[in-house]
Amino acid sequence: MGEPDLVASHGPHSDYVRSLERGLAVLRAFGPGRAGLTLSEVARITGLTRAAARRFLLTLVELGYVTTDERRFSLSPRVLELGYGYLSGLGLTDVATPHLEELVAALRESSSIAVLDGDDIVYVVRVPTTRIMTVTITLGTRFPAYCTSMGRVLLAALSPERFDDYLARVTLEPLTPRTVTDKARLAAIVAETRARGYALVDQELEDGLRSVAVPIVDGRGTTVAAANVSAHASRVSLEELRTRYLSCLRLAAERINADLKRVAQAGGSLRVR
Repeated sequence: MGEPDLVASHGPHSDYVRSLERGLAVLRAFGPGRAGLTLSEVARITGLTRAAARRFLLTLVELGYVTTDERRFSLSPRVLELGYGYLSGLGLTDVATPHLEELVAALRESSSIAVLDGDDIVYVVRVPTTRIMTVTITLGTRFPAYCTSMGRVLLAALSPERFDDYLARVTLEPLTPRTVTDKARLAAIVAETRARGYALVDQELEDGLRSVAVPIVDGRGTTVAAANVSAHASRVSLEELRTRYLSCLRLAAERINADLKRVAQAGGSLRVR
């Protein structure tokens, strides 16, 4: 599989800044398994020419967001500033983390919170367990919404019109043999998720990985995020995930929702996408 071209082909308009798009594409070229990249690798991943990639990289080095040993380039810790404003304004980390920590201590499995961004979920809170999972998840990790428990909870919260638009444009790739790739079946699953208030996914994102998710709501009762617990199929049966794990997750979500409501009543705000 080839590297994705990170420079999108957006239609130009008077306010669109193409150079900013390209600079952000260079930053996004670095990721899991790509901590250090050569100039040629950055050019290939972004679809930029070597000359353009070099200009953007050297600019980012000058600004302190990228470091270099003259052969390879890497992100510097300063890039964390770019995401801090969103996470701090969200307020969700401070509110949710203590509850997720209690949940993880009780279940000894990882728990996360994600929001919907386009057709993907993005992790904004993460409390891992000490168990080793094949899939690497950190803050900012993105996965397709259609094959994740949190994604299905968030899709279930969309208006019928927005969900129909999503379904019309999304391509359902078979990430594992169990991944749902039929759009009619996905629509039925999302409707069921909406009715029962939770989503359970069994090895659709990665072989061996199971998860269950529930909504996180703001002070007005609007779904703004989703929380999950994930576990390996060899340790946790579907029945246990659906009963004990879901019960504990729902309790944690209720406490998070109650805290978010108190924040809203006190005049605070919760900023989400």
